[in-house]
Parts: sequence; structure tokens; C-alpha cells
Amino acid sequence: MAAAAIESASRAGRRAWPPLLHHMVKTIRTRALFEPGQHLLVAVSGGPDSVALVSLLHRLRTPWRLTLTAVHGNYGLRGSESDGDQECVEALCQRLDIPLHTMQLNVRNRARGTSLQVAARDVRYSGLTAIADRCGADRIAVGHTADDQAETVLLWMLRGAGLPGLSGMPACRDGIVVRPLYEVRRREILAYLQSEALSFRLDSSNDKPIYLRNRIRHEIIPALQRVSPASVKALCRLADVCREDDGYLNGHVAALSADRIDRLPGGEQMIERSFLRDLPLAVQRRLIHSSLRRCSLLDRPPSLHTVELVRQAILRKNRVSNIATSSGSVIVDKDVVRFCPLILQDQPHERSHQTVPMVLSVPGTITWVATGQRIHVEQSLRKNIHETGHEKDRIMVDVDRIDGPLMVRAWQPGDRFCPFGMKGRSKKLQDFFTDLKVCGSDRTRIPVVATAERVVWVVGYRQDDRSALTPSTEQCLVITVDGAPTMRGKK
Repeated sequence: MAAAAIESASRAGRRAWPPLLHHMVKTIRTRALFEPGQHLLVAVSGGPDSVALVSLLHRLRTPWRLTLTAVHGNYGLRGSESDGDQECVEALCQRLDIPLHTMQLNVRNRARGTSLQVAARDVRYSGLTAIADRCGADRIAVGHTADDQAETVLLWMLRGAGLPGLSGMPACRDGIVVRPLYEVRRREILAYLQSEALSFRLDSSNDKPIYLRNRIRHEIIPALQRVSPASVKALCRLADVCREDDGYLNGHVAALSADRIDRLPGGEQMIERSFLRDLPLAVQRRLIHSSLRRCSLLDRPPSLHTVELVRQAILRKNRVSNIATSSGSVIVDKDVVRFCPLILQDQPHERSHQTVPMVLSVPGTITWVATGQRIHVEQSLRKNIHETGHEKDRIMVDVDRIDGPLMVRAWQPGDRFCPFGMKGRSKKLQDFFTDLKVCGSDRTRIPVVATAERVVWVVGYRQDDRSALTPSTEQCLVITVDGAPTMRGKK
């Protein structure tokens, strides 16, 4: 009788659950996000999604015997608004009797060319993982919803992504980050918060149209829903289908190429050029994509543009190339293709590896092996910099005109830039050297500061005009070189 009474009470308790909790539990069970008795670290920003998540998990805590720990990240980017978010989370966790960790997160010193959103995500997940390890949590629960998934799919679609981008966010990432609200609509969240009289915070940056995701949220999604009310659900279903297909294809390509990739010390990968060239187009792209991603320091996927650049270089018969990308360099030799990760700091290099690009962190210094020159970069307010005319050993760059992380590399055939003083006219770097009578052997030694997409400075010669200071410039990068070598030709 006692057992029957307990079971009856349990069923009655479940019937008293709000609809949103039933919805969330169904997602947790069908997608195997976590199990009863586990310890969850819950990310709580103070926004509606995370407030609903921690509230729902609190209601599930006793019947599922969960241990809950909350964590809040304060970036300090919105002044008193950021402090208000933290105070809201502290009050909520105190009322729910959930221990709270707070993280002071710094994204101001992010790498050049890294967007604020990407930098914030990186430091947030790094901090969440560290706290999860420290407190012994089994899972990290975050509050992404079906609307977030739909926005992500559209965002990547507009960037021309293939299956990896259209796969969106997984319900469970790396076996630890879980999204219990993965199938929940934002309107369900708001209805729940209103019914429970739960207060939350709104991030003012989510309304700024300068961010593409915000324009997708406020303009494209509403337009799609007017055409098809089920568009968000359809986009989420598309992501699930693409993720399954992508996973299968990745496994197939990995098996196909397992014994054809030589993995060398330092993370370099070497693949026979003929093997790559003879693969079907879809497999070529996928194998190049995975090889470039392995080179990335942050496991970032390369763009389709970069993949195609590498693929076309491989297909050109009897041509060798050295292609700089944001994740490293690809050296296409006569018989092999080498995928080389970026070099992070000063260390001895063999002469044959001097063409491998090197990350130029901000602030940071690298040594260019071919000439022994030291190249240094630091960031500063323009008002704090003494500006002079053209200098051979120093340039000043507008922070907002740099389109990606800085690297130092050798010049490449096909390089073009807009030499400072030529009023925006572009010129092949090869013709630039010819005009200055810089011979071929010297050209290969000259360091070039660049992003993945454009030249910034032919060191010791000329800055690219597209990165130069403008009247509205406030933040600058000052890049200097010590010990300029003697070259034939004039500068």
C-alpha cells in the first residue's frame, strides 16, 4: 500500500508540472541529455531563457535527485546593466537555494579580427568547463531554444555554409554541454515566466541591428513565419537531418583517408596530392575542411572560400603553392600537400619551414626566421600615439579596418595590395617588387603582415592603404620591426 501511495503521489506531482517542464523532460529523455542523480552546472545570464531553465531544473531537482550549481559570467561591457544582470541572478539563486559561481570575463583583449560575440562565447565556455571540472559537474546546461537554433541555421546559410553549418547546434556537445530547452519556442519561455511571476533581464545589445543575428531574429524569422508559421520547426528539423548526414559523411571520409594521412610532429598533416586530386568533389572538400580544422588553434571550421582556394591549388597541374589561412598554411608541393598549424610563439625553426605563417597576437612579438627580424604589435588609443609620416620600420593600423587575425608570412604568387599613397589603386605584389628592383631571392625573405584575406604591410616597404588610419580612427594597432635587413633594390 505504501509503495502504491508513493507512486500515486509521484504521478499527481507530475500532473502538477507546468506544460513547459513536461516538454523539457521529453527532450531530456529522447535526446539522452542527462540522467537522474547527476550534477548539473547551469549557465544563468539573467535573460529569460536561462532564468526559465534554472527554474525548471529546480522543480526537477527533487524528483530526479539532481545536484544543481549555477554560474554567471559578467563581461562588464554594459556598465551598470551588466552589474544589474549579476544582482538579478544572485537574488534568484539565493531564493532557489542554488550555489552560484560568478565569472569576471574579459573580451576586451581578444585577438584582432575576432568578433565580440565569438570572443565572448570562447571565454564563456572556457570558464564553464573550468568550473565544471572544479565542482565535479557531470553536465553543463545552457538555455538555447528552438528559436536560437533556427537563427543559427539561417546565419550559416547566409554565409554559404555546407552541411556542417546547416547542422546548427547539437542538443549535446562533446558529451558535456547540454541544451534542455532545445525544442522549446521562445514564446513558451515567456509564457512560463509570466505564469510563475519570474523576473528576468533583457540585454540591450540584442536589439542592435549591427549584428547579423539580431537582424535575422527581428526581420527574417518574422517574415518567414508570415509565409509559413511552422518555419522555425522546419529549420530545426533541417538541422537534425543535416547533422546526421554530416556525421555519417565525416565517418566515411575518415575511414577512407585514415591510412593516407601522415601526421607529423607539431600537428602537421601530409597527404598525397594525387590521392586528393582523384577524390570526388564532395570528398575533396570534406577532407580539406577537416584537415584545416585540425590546424585551427580553437577548432574553428574554415570557410568554404578557403576550402575552395586550397582545392583549386591542388588541382592545378605542375603548380606549387603556399596558401595562408586563418588556421595555418597549406603548402602544395609537387607530390604532397602539407597542412601546417600556425606557430604561436618564438621558437627555433628549420630553414625549410620559414614559409609557415606565424600568428601575430595582440600584443605580441615574433621573429621572422628568414631575416632574423623581430616584428611587434600593440594596441593603443590614437590620442596616445605620436604620429609621423611614412616610416619603414613602423606602421599604424585602424583596429576596425582589420578583417581577421594577424599573421606573418612570405609573399605568395597572386598577392595584391593597395600601396599606401596610391589612392586605393591595387597592385600585384610581384609587380611592386619588380618596380623596386627587388630580386626573386630577396622577395622570398621579406615578411608580410596579413590577415587570411588581405595584405596589411609588406614589412619595411609599404603599408596597405585599406588598413591605414582615417579621421574617425580611435583605436590603433602599432606594428614595428627591428633590425631591417639589407636588400637589393630601393625601398
